[in-house]
Parts: sequence; structure tokens; C-alpha cells
Amino acid sequence: MHAILRRLASCYVARVPARVKAAVFLAWSLIVTLLKRLFGSKENLGIGLFKENYGPDRLPPVTPDEREQLAGFGGCIACGLCDRGEGRRIEESNGEYRGVMLLMLGGSRSMPDYTAAALGFAHVPDAVLAKKEAQCPTRVPMRAIARFVREKAAEEQRLAEGNAAEQAAE
Repeated sequence: MHAILRRLASCYVARVPARVKAAVFLAWSLIVTLLKRLFGSKENLGIGLFKENYGPDRLPPVTPDEREQLAGFGGCIACGLCDRGEGRRIEESNGEYRGVMLLMLGGSRSMPDYTAAALGFAHVPDAVLAKKEAQCPTRVPMRAIARFVREKAAEEQRLAEGNAAEQAAE
């Protein structure tokens, strides 16, 4: 009996247009999500749910203060002035560092790969960033971006270590 029902359902579903299937699936997912939130455990909402969903991807959460900081990081206009004089550092980095401008553009995005960006920032001392800040036509806060990226890279590392420990325990 079960096999007959399954075969009938598969024939019926095969004739339904893809958009209708998608709409039904989305509606069902919405209903399940709302019911889980209404009657389910309240323990894993908010930051806990974020960490559960994005922890395996090493995406650390951003606090309200950090979100405010990020808003001020996006002033780079990609003029390239900050890359002047960086040829030696770029060459010596063996591909880890491609210039200050790319770090400013990448580090100012909401969710960059902080670990990769931190590798690039490791090749540029804060004293150099301070000089380049003064030359920047839009006064991008380069040292603040570098500090933020380094802190988030450390968080990513802790998340990665935590994920590895959880996998080892399983």
C-alpha cells in the first residue's frame, strides 16, 4: 500500500510546475519554522542560532558596536594612493599580501575572510598604515580596520578550534 501511495505521489508531483513546487516548499518551511519558534525551545535563538548556523563556516557574529564600526570602514574609493611604495612588501609576502588598497576594500566588507585579510595585514606595520591614513583622500581608518580584522581572525580561529573539538568528540 505504501509503495502504491509513493508511486502515485511521484506521478502527481512530476506534473506540478516547478514554481508551484517551490511555493509549496517555501510555505511548508515557513509553517514549520513558525511552529518551532512558537512551541519549540527558546534556548537556541539569536546569537546561539547564528553560531550554530554559521560557526562551521568560521563566521563570527558581529556585535552592535562592531556593526557601527563597519559602517565607517567603507570609505575607500580605490584610488590606489595607499599602494604606493608597497612593491617590496608585496613581493616578499609570496602572495599573502597584495597591497593596502585591497585590504581596505576587503576588510571593510561586512563578512570578509578575516583570516586571509589578517595574513595580509601582518605584512604592513601600523606605523605604515598611520602614514597612509594621512595621505588617504577619504581618510579611511586603516589602523582601525586592521585591528578589527585581526580581532575577527582570532575569533574565526577559536571557532575553527571549537568545531574541530566537537567533530573529534563525535
